[in-house]
Amino acid sequence: MERQQPIEKELVLIGGGHSHAIALRNFAMNPLPGVRITLISEQSNTPYSGMLPGHVAGHYTYEECHIDLRQLATAAQAQLYVDQAIGLNLDQNQVLCTVHPPVHFDTLSIDIGSTPELPDVPGLLDYSVPVKPWRFFLQQWQQVIERVIQHPDQPISIGVVGGGAGGVELVLTIQHQLQQILQAAGQSVSNLTMHLFHRGARVMTGHNARIRNRFQQILIQQGINLHLKKTVLQVQRGKVLCESGFQVECDTIFWVTRASAPIWPRQSGIATDNRGFIQVRPTLQSVSHPHIFAAGDIAAMVESPRPKAGVFAVRQGKPLAENLRRLLQGESLQIYKPQSKFLSLISTGDRKAIMSWGALPLGNESAWLWRWKDAIDRKFMDQFRELPIMGADSSSEPLLPMQCAGCGSKVGSSVLEQTLSRLRQDYPPCRQDILVGLAGADDAAVVEVPPDQVMVHTLDYFRSLINDPFIFGQIAAHHSLSDLFAMGATPQSALAMATLSYGTDKALTETLYHLLAGATKVLQQAGAELVGGHTTEGAELTFGLACNGFIHRDRILSKQGIQPNQVLILTKPLGTGLIFAAAMRQQARDIWLDSALQSMLQSNQVAAQYFLKHQATACTDITGFGLIGHLSEMLHSSPIQVQLELASIPAMSGVAEIISQNIHSSLYPQNLTAGNWVANQSQAQTHLLWPLLFDPQTSGGLLATVPKEHADKCLEDLNDMGYTHSSIIGTTVSNQPQTSNSLQKPIFIH
Repeated sequence: MERQQPIEKELVLIGGGHSHAIALRNFAMNPLPGVRITLISEQSNTPYSGMLPGHVAGHYTYEECHIDLRQLATAAQAQLYVDQAIGLNLDQNQVLCTVHPPVHFDTLSIDIGSTPELPDVPGLLDYSVPVKPWRFFLQQWQQVIERVIQHPDQPISIGVVGGGAGGVELVLTIQHQLQQILQAAGQSVSNLTMHLFHRGARVMTGHNARIRNRFQQILIQQGINLHLKKTVLQVQRGKVLCESGFQVECDTIFWVTRASAPIWPRQSGIATDNRGFIQVRPTLQSVSHPHIFAAGDIAAMVESPRPKAGVFAVRQGKPLAENLRRLLQGESLQIYKPQSKFLSLISTGDRKAIMSWGALPLGNESAWLWRWKDAIDRKFMDQFRELPIMGADSSSEPLLPMQCAGCGSKVGSSVLEQTLSRLRQDYPPCRQDILVGLAGADDAAVVEVPPDQVMVHTLDYFRSLINDPFIFGQIAAHHSLSDLFAMGATPQSALAMATLSYGTDKALTETLYHLLAGATKVLQQAGAELVGGHTTEGAELTFGLACNGFIHRDRILSKQGIQPNQVLILTKPLGTGLIFAAAMRQQARDIWLDSALQSMLQSNQVAAQYFLKHQATACTDITGFGLIGHLSEMLHSSPIQVQLELASIPAMSGVAEIISQNIHSSLYPQNLTAGNWVANQSQAQTHLLWPLLFDPQTSGGLLATVPKEHADKCLEDLNDMGYTHSSIIGTTVSNQPQTSNSLQKPIFIH
């Protein structure tokens, strides 16, 4: 007997808001047996709204105020799809995405927040910046900071449109941060001018009179130009125009108005209110579709209407997780009733805050209130950084019949038939030389071989390193095809090998389609075709491809073609092994992982073409054996010595920090034995980045030798084609013998 719970139901979460973050942590602590969780989020982290004003003011770093969704999803054993949901197919229970194929669900939860309600103002989107989505605002805000840092002596004018609590807090925090920068640069704070535009007669109308009056006093005391009863009519480059004819010049304009809903939930047919927010029952279920839940700003509680505030999203997280669990387990749901009023601690920008609590006459700012808010916010964020040991005790898992081995472990014919039928429809064949492929049910594929060329074969197969089968399929295809590109071959066809986690036919079909769709997308972009393969069930997702291609006999680009007086060019940065090893230990930042994935999803095909154009004589792709391991293969039995410039070798973001923590890939100790090829090993290994030379890469770059006279143009072309990390990392010379019978070690590192 073996303990293995198959996937029986699909829970999909759209959006990485506060409610879903709390729910995922709940599922990490107490897993849902037999349920596969998929989180669809537009980015791999999510901001905590309570700390964003402090981040703008300079009190918190970006990492301190963002929840790492990739780490959280891993802890909850959930899939993370970094993508944008754009609709629902409610007839087939599918989420429609921008990049991924439709995602099936049995139960769905939506927590996508809100967007600013933007009026029809000419130039608004062209010349101003809405504060939501937050990631776009923060990108623009960082540009403002860099401008002031680089040119502190130049005057700058900032405008904020919207006099609610969000606009008032934003204008104060912006002013604080920029004034701190100016003072640190020895410049006068008078170089900064702040404007707040509001069409009402008073700011912060959602709060009591004392709060409103005090904040209005603070704005005036801080020298912020307060423009009340001013409705913005038009935004031009560097200028705000109001209905009254009033005009103000502003270098940057931020737009903070009341919340509105994205349009796609209403268009999908789910019940919404007149503003487009999803109507939910006290159980947080949709009033029209009980298998769909909504929480946070996107939800409109029909029986208990509440304003759009982050505090409600936080409070909804626990009951949402509980009711999702209950619905999936066939139990009755619990009623959630939100509090009628809530405490607000509103920052004044300077590490002080004002308390707002309903109609109570509170209104004085203080440092201790800000410290209290800071403690509350840090405690909230700590729960996502100090994740518990995941998974329930194995003794509590149900005992299931032992899964068969051999051909008995194959995925069923109905799963294959459904998957391949859908794949053929979405990715129709693109080559004429595939005589027998996916279109038939034959025992093997049959391909046509050009009479004047030879065939090149390669095979790669490995465990999934990311909880997204569509992206994993793409990475695996790029990785496999790179062997062909390194030889100078043109790919033709591929056979897939997949091991899928145990599950129902519906779950297996969903996984297999996403996996093969990702691989097929990359194959067809390279001009190749998926022609067949083999599938089986197992404990974890693994995938690989056997690829073949063609090349003229006299144009084979092998590893052994290295010659003296050449340069070594590497097309991608190193570090995927280190970054994913750190991720397994919850020590990798989301931005490091995003950057690594972006690199792995870049094809080496065009780079190989440009190497051939510039008369490269030897090439290999850097994969499992690391840079030194693959370079040593090029130098095997060759009378060539390589002078490597360690400082020129491109490294991925975060690599140095990971190495300093003594984190390495499991293959690193074996790869390290290739250090024996390094002539000055004892000296080179004192360098911080020495371990990077032996780091195993997944879908790594190409390493090629190019004649020196072609080097600069080759590098220029590679950069123009998107290989922006391409670098000349060394040169080749004739290897001089140490004695009459032996050559010295061929790699010398500077």
